[in-house]
Amino acid sequence: MKSQEIRSKFLNFFEGKQHLIVPSAPMVLKDDPTLMFVNSGMAPFKEYFLGNAEPKKNRISDSQKCLRVSGKHNDLEEVGYDTYHHTLFEMLGNWSFGDYFKKEAIAWAWELLTEVYGIDKDILYVTVFEGSDDADKLKMDTEAYDIWKQYISEDRILKGNKKDNFWEMGDQGPCGPCSEIHVDIRSKEERAKVDGKTLINMDHPHVVEVWNLVFMEYNRRANGSLEALPNKHIDTGMGFERLCMVLQGVQSNYDTDVFTPIIREIETITDKKYGNNEEVDVAIRVISDHVRAVAFSIADGQLPSNTGAGYVIRRILRRAVRYGFTFLDKKEPLIYRLVDVLSKKMGDAFPELKAQKQLIENVIKEEEASFLRTLDQGLVLLNRIVEETKGDTVSGEKAFELYDTYGFPIDLTALILSEKNLKLDEKGFKEELEKQKKRSRSASETSTEDWTILIEDDVEEFIGYDTLEANVRITRYRKVTSKKDGEMYQLVFNLTPFYAEGGGQIGDKGFLEDISGDVVYILDTKKENNVIIHFTKELPEHINESFKAVVNNEHRALSSSNHTATHLLHQALRTILGEHVEQKGSLVKPKSLRFDFSHFSKVTPEQLQEIEDFVNARIEGKLPLEEERNIPMEKAIEEGAMALFGEKYGDTVRTIRFGNSIELCGGIHVKNTSDIWHFKIVSEGAVAAGIRRIEGITNKAVKDYFSENNAAYLEMKGLLNNAKEPVKALENLQDENNDLKKQIEGLLKDKAKNIIGELKNELTEINGVHFLAKKLDLDASGIKDVCFDLGSQFDNLVLLFGAENDGKAILSCYISKELVASKGLNAGAIVRELGKHIQGGGGGQPFFATAGGKNPAGIEAALEAAKGYL
Repeated sequence: MKSQEIRSKFLNFFEGKQHLIVPSAPMVLKDDPTLMFVNSGMAPFKEYFLGNAEPKKNRISDSQKCLRVSGKHNDLEEVGYDTYHHTLFEMLGNWSFGDYFKKEAIAWAWELLTEVYGIDKDILYVTVFEGSDDADKLKMDTEAYDIWKQYISEDRILKGNKKDNFWEMGDQGPCGPCSEIHVDIRSKEERAKVDGKTLINMDHPHVVEVWNLVFMEYNRRANGSLEALPNKHIDTGMGFERLCMVLQGVQSNYDTDVFTPIIREIETITDKKYGNNEEVDVAIRVISDHVRAVAFSIADGQLPSNTGAGYVIRRILRRAVRYGFTFLDKKEPLIYRLVDVLSKKMGDAFPELKAQKQLIENVIKEEEASFLRTLDQGLVLLNRIVEETKGDTVSGEKAFELYDTYGFPIDLTALILSEKNLKLDEKGFKEELEKQKKRSRSASETSTEDWTILIEDDVEEFIGYDTLEANVRITRYRKVTSKKDGEMYQLVFNLTPFYAEGGGQIGDKGFLEDISGDVVYILDTKKENNVIIHFTKELPEHINESFKAVVNNEHRALSSSNHTATHLLHQALRTILGEHVEQKGSLVKPKSLRFDFSHFSKVTPEQLQEIEDFVNARIEGKLPLEEERNIPMEKAIEEGAMALFGEKYGDTVRTIRFGNSIELCGGIHVKNTSDIWHFKIVSEGAVAAGIRRIEGITNKAVKDYFSENNAAYLEMKGLLNNAKEPVKALENLQDENNDLKKQIEGLLKDKAKNIIGELKNELTEINGVHFLAKKLDLDASGIKDVCFDLGSQFDNLVLLFGAENDGKAILSCYISKELVASKGLNAGAIVRELGKHIQGGGGGQPFFATAGGKNPAGIEAALEAAKGYL
């Protein structure tokens, strides 16, 4: 059974059980601070379990893209070494929100596995929660046990502990006992020798969990206690890749048709055969897994970067690159070439792969090339460390610096050192790594208390499109303490005029005023799992009273100007650069806007001017806002509204139209484009391969920009004696400056020639080598000319010259090439060592190298120490 059929059978089965089939949500989460990525099938439905939103239907089924590479659920380092862990995987799931419970979930799971998929009942085992003796004092799940007895013999129902059979989404939130279904795909002979039940949850590659049925009935509070949920829910997750392994009769997920096309392509590109060598096999498994994770992340809008979720994606990709570099001998980009076969394999189920294929390839290729350059640089640095190492062990601190500063993988460091008969101080490295982790944990440490409920109110209405003020009641609040922000309070209202951060636009600020006139300032507004949260530094005194909530009008108006300008900018880019342009991210603040878009070449100055003129023409055209708030998604798309990859949309959406610009958007906009006043592009550049960024300003920021530039112009004009043609006067100054520079260069060359005559007489002979160490009054370029001039006149020459320029020290070392070959002298190694005297360092080639430092007083000591090399 092919993988596409396996996926379809699952979804069709649950559609037949009155489930709504929904597409996979984007993997990158926008409004859940507890998660970077969707790491389980239930994550996109968290707001329903928390009671913050109503689902479209009480029964839902899907195949969800998941990523497990950070936080509590982190499988990254296991990927490649076993045959069933992955970074990205599909989670087939069915969900009940207060509808059916254990009886139906168990019955349907058994029916699907044994009757629809035809899995032999004799190779299946199930586990149920055995209860716990800890503070929770939970009883055994006898209900699930009794239901399972109807389908499977009791000797195949195993009791599992809290670690394996009690599922929690995190430290807080909905949770409950679970029942896992395991399958034993070993041969009959192996099963006869060792009972499968002894291998359950023992990390056996062929006795694996295939489906987890979670019975969500509790809520974990901040203090660790459990309370019963008002409604009981079902949350199931079945690993698609593992299911394919079982149904296709193979012993590894990588032997299924989910991965074999990618593996065959890797074999073709690298001339390496899968199945002959364990190191090669691990590398191929790593690459075939990781290309999926990176490709889907880019398709969902998350580019590799140095922070947050982008850093995680970069780390996955670099792990794949270094396995190819080390074990497949690939010193040029490889992984981007696998995107084509991936999109052909999975593009029908996940159309974003096909739509974004070119962008994915470009981004991966550039990232690969960049990291391969880093590896080359790291090899040079590692060789330097090896040269400086005394003894047979490289310090963990040095290895960590290479890892932390330059991104050089520690396992590659260890491998290269072993080839040079050197050891790595692994303990020292781990200590440095742990110090860094502690610093990182300490900086991001946050303590969140439970919500204190003041008013039972399930609906929090946003009214900020129409008003900036409202009388509100606080329905709940909680305290959050972090190292970064100290103590903060999060407030939820029954209704709110405050816009929560979203769609690239930052959240509103403002204040709450009570009946006595006391004010508490709202410092930010964000959305978390569909709840609008207002951040304050203090808790209002009369918390149970009514408040007047007031949004900061200037903050809102300026943000609105910039947000509308991004829509007009998007239209301009598609009109002028082409329909291939798509938004890839934005940031809208009161003072500025930032817009990322797909485009594969630099935007020319002429195009930038055309784009700016296009936007300003729409501003001058005084286009009114045309808004539709609850339009069906399908109708909005038919009318030409643009939907963005990586965004999660509901059945009904809001459209924003200004003239011919129409987009799906939940943000705040001006009532008329004339409110923007003017748009100005301040920068344009590359963010990643195929991704460009424009930064711009509008409204008050443009007025300030023109005012500051005018002041700078008048100041410059004053410096030019109020010349009538200041540009021409500046050009004349530049010409004069260039002429003077040429005269100075000529004088310095003459000075160097004169010095050479004097230096010849100062050369001494040490052990058959002509040697001179001296401080000169020349710049670095002049010293280099002197070295090579003397080198053309004398054999067996070693020179070390020092100089002081602008308060900095310079050392230059020249060694005749015959001495480099015969005596093993190395100018680079010498200046690195002597550079310590001037509190600096440097390097270069074996015959010529320079060092710079901040201590000119150390030059004489360095010159004296140079004699020691001869």
